[in-house]
Amino acid sequence: MPQIPIIMPQLGESIAEATILRLLVNEGDQVDADQDVMEVETNKATMNVASPCAGKVQKFLIKLQESYAVGAVLGHLEASPEEARRLGLDRPAESPGKSEACVENGSKTALDGGKRGVEPTVRGLPVPAHASGASYMSPRMKARMAELGMNAADLSGVAGSGAAGRVTIQDFEKFVSNLEQNVMSQASTMRVAVADAMRRSWLRPLATVALPVCLDPMLAHRKSCNPKPGPALYALRALAVALSENSAPAGRLIGKKIFHPSSIDVGFAVEAEDGVLVPVIRNADKRSLKEMVERYNELVELARQRRLPADATGGSIATVTNFGTFGLTWATPIPLPEQTLVLGMGAGKIVPSWDAAQKQFVPVMEANMTLSFDHRVLDGGGAGRLLARIAALLAVPEKL
Repeated sequence: MPQIPIIMPQLGESIAEATILRLLVNEGDQVDADQDVMEVETNKATMNVASPCAGKVQKFLIKLQESYAVGAVLGHLEASPEEARRLGLDRPAESPGKSEACVENGSKTALDGGKRGVEPTVRGLPVPAHASGASYMSPRMKARMAELGMNAADLSGVAGSGAAGRVTIQDFEKFVSNLEQNVMSQASTMRVAVADAMRRSWLRPLATVALPVCLDPMLAHRKSCNPKPGPALYALRALAVALSENSAPAGRLIGKKIFHPSSIDVGFAVEAEDGVLVPVIRNADKRSLKEMVERYNELVELARQRRLPADATGGSIATVTNFGTFGLTWATPIPLPEQTLVLGMGAGKIVPSWDAAQKQFVPVMEANMTLSFDHRVLDGGGAGRLLARIAALLAVPEKL
C-alpha cells in the first residue's frame, strides 16, 4: 500500500516550528481525510494537524513535547492507490544518487522522518531580525552560546575584560557559572516569543505621545448598546477610522521607502497565560462598531484559550492595548516589530474639568491615551494629530 507522509503544515506566516502536545489518534487507527490527528502548540496558539487523506495510521515519527519544523514528516499513513494518485504521490521514489544531489542543492525535504533544523520563514521585517548585544564574539564564543541556546542580547549586562571591552570566553564562562547559582525556571514558548519580538522592536527609535481623553460620551453610548462594546474596541474602531483617512502613519520603512498598508487590519492585546496574544480584526475601517462586537468577544475568548484561528493572527498594521485594566494610568507600550503604531488606553479617573457654559469646574471621567510609534516613520507632530483625531472620534461614539 502507498505510504503518505503527515507533514507539519505552515500554521501562520511567521511560524517556523510547533511543539507536539498530544496525539488524537493511535497507530493502526483508520482516519478520514482532514481528520485531526494531533494537537500542536506554536508561539501564538494551540492548533491541530490534520490527515492529508483517508487511510490507516502506520507510524508516528515524533515525540511529545518536542518541536518540529514546518515541512517535517510527523508520521505516515497507509492509503489506497486511488488516494495516492489523487495527491500526486504515486510516482516512483527517487534514486539515492538523485536524493543526495537534492541535499547538495539544499532542496531536499525531511521525507526520512528525521527532525529538520528550524529555518525562519519571516522575511521583509522593518528591522533586522538578529539581536543586539556584544559587539564582537569569537567563533568559539558563538559555538558555546549556541550550545546553551543563548544570543548576543543575553550578554548585554556582561562587562568584558578583553580588548575594547570585548567579552572573552573566560568572561562568558564566569557569567554562566554565576547564573547557575540562581534559582531558574524554564521560560514558556510564548514568553520566549514575546521576548524575541520586543527585542527586535527595540532596535528601532521609538517614541510616545499622550493625551487625556474624556470618556463620558463613550460610557454613555455604551450603556445604550446591546451587546456592549469594550473600551478597547471603541479605541480600535476610532484608530481604524483615523487611519482610513490617512494611512501614512501606519506605513513601514523598509530601505528608503515607506510601504503603506493595503488594508486597515488592527490587532488588540489580550493577556494569556505567561504572555500576550494579539488577535486581528480585518478591515476594521469598513465594519461598524456594532458589527465588530461579536467577533471581538469571540477572539478574546479564543486568545485566552490560545486557540486563535490562522486568519486572526499576524498581518496587522497597529495594535490597541487597554493597560487601564491593570489600574495603570500611563504606560509606553512597544509596537510589534512589523508595526509602526500601538495605541494604549489608561484607567479612567474622575477629574475636574472647566465648563465654560456653567463657568465652573464639573467632574468628568478622563483617561490618558498614548500612542507609541516608530520615530523613523512618524514625528511628534504627526503622532499628535493622529491621537487628537482618535480623541475627536471617541467624542462622538454614535458615529463609530
